[in-house]
Amino acid sequence: TDDRETWGKKIDFLLSVIGFAVDLANVWRFPYLCYKNGGGAFLIPYILFLVIAGMPLFYMELALGQYNREGAATIWKICPIFKGVGYTVILIALYVGFYYNVIIAWSLYYLFSSMTRELPWLKCGNSWNSLNCTDPKSINGSILGNGTSYAKYKITPAAEYYERGVLHLHESRGIQDLGLPRWELTLCLVVVVFILYFSLWKGVKSSGKVVYITATMPYVVLFVLLIRGITLPGAMKGIRAYLHIDFKRLNNLEVWIDAATQIFYSLGAGFGVLIAFASYNKFDNNCYRDALLTSTVNCVTSFFSGFAIFSVLGYMAYKHGVDIEDVATEGAGLVFIIYPEAISTLPGSTFWAIVFFIMLLTLGIDSSMGGMEAVITGLTDDFKILKRNRKLFTFATAFGTFLIALLCITNGGIYVLTLFDKYAAGTSILFAVLIEAIGVSWFYGVDRFSEDIEKMMGFKPGLYWRLCWKFVSPAFLLFVVIASTLTSSVLKYDEYVFPHWSNVVGWGVAMSSMLFVPCYAIYKFLSVSGTFKERIAYCITPEHEHHLVAEGNVRQFKVRVHFCAF
Repeated sequence: TDDRETWGKKIDFLLSVIGFAVDLANVWRFPYLCYKNGGGAFLIPYILFLVIAGMPLFYMELALGQYNREGAATIWKICPIFKGVGYTVILIALYVGFYYNVIIAWSLYYLFSSMTRELPWLKCGNSWNSLNCTDPKSINGSILGNGTSYAKYKITPAAEYYERGVLHLHESRGIQDLGLPRWELTLCLVVVVFILYFSLWKGVKSSGKVVYITATMPYVVLFVLLIRGITLPGAMKGIRAYLHIDFKRLNNLEVWIDAATQIFYSLGAGFGVLIAFASYNKFDNNCYRDALLTSTVNCVTSFFSGFAIFSVLGYMAYKHGVDIEDVATEGAGLVFIIYPEAISTLPGSTFWAIVFFIMLLTLGIDSSMGGMEAVITGLTDDFKILKRNRKLFTFATAFGTFLIALLCITNGGIYVLTLFDKYAAGTSILFAVLIEAIGVSWFYGVDRFSEDIEKMMGFKPGLYWRLCWKFVSPAFLLFVVIASTLTSSVLKYDEYVFPHWSNVVGWGVAMSSMLFVPCYAIYKFLSVSGTFKERIAYCITPEHEHHLVAEGNVRQFKVRVHFCAF
């Protein structure tokens, strides 16, 4: 289609992709994984997996979207039986929006709360504090004793502010006892959804401009925080702990699994987002260079953010006279408890808190925009009626996301969020990308895909990329699928173990998206006419070659034994 809108400028596209790929996990997950898994040694499996699987998948998605100029579902005109995968990833992107926006809403709440002279999580004695609340100044290595790490210590003012002041978790007995949505968080969520809607309502023309701020701001703030961090006492101890090289850790399979899953989730291949973004490119854009550039930027950001995080963790350890391992943590505990607490003890703490939460806000918002754009582009390309009413459909999607996200801002909302986080985009997204990689490289064919790339950019992908697409990436994805299934544990949040039924609900959510793959394949097979062999042919031949099937000339059936055809 020649009338498809395109990005205003090339930089809009690059910033959108970078903004989507660089999210909270780059800050709250990678540095901790690196520290835990042998410091500098962790970079070996990480970079290896980036080069053999991360980049090839990233490149594949960008090229697919750009050549076919379609969203995640209709792209499968290249091999109709696989269209179910498109629906799977669109549904997963939608599910992620249900809880991801809540984390952005927390950041916004913290941002508003930071606009006081004295940060609310500095001292005990507020309405939300418990009687056990302990002033952090009096907590040192001797009080903690052996076995309790400071990061798990739940009665500091900062930990109580997060769990009692913001989440009101103490008012819930578990996932069966949610209560009503907190009105303060509801307002924050409304603001987040509004920002999303007005960023996306005009398509890439509007979202391409929003990312000028949201994709670049985190870098400015990270740099400022790094400069402040390394001037603190104890900072060097923290950075040494982050980078200490321990090659013995590489004998441990868990390290390799961590590196593989981190690369996979961090680049965000497979959510249909890269396909959607690339589909608005000019046809002859060099997406090979873009893929290398953006995936490298994403990984360098992760590494760089570790310095800003660990310099501050070193300072925390120094202040309390404990080891780094006692303050090192990941996830929400790092960015909503430990880091804010460290900031609150600095001179000019209000300023540092405001810039830190602006960073979290901008890290999250463009990743959320990417996910929602994948849903909107994916479905509007498939259903023309939605394309004609894009603004209305964008509103409906944003509003629907808001309604379900309300579950996550109730008193027990963190339990719903944990459930979504584990099941909505866990095994199911890995499965979807595995099927997508097989569909493109084995059914559509690597050689045909390479010809498409040549039409766009004037050169064929090298042997390396073709080998990765055909063998290495599917093998890598299979490894990660199996590893994630074998290492999965029961659902828990801190000490709270979820009831059995919530695991069943979780698997229901995961299966609901995955079942689109077999169900659509069966539907497609039954809906075409002809003999068994003709039906198969119609299902696996690109739609623009269906006239060849009628003539009995099916490229896919000619078994290519020779490697030279490859």
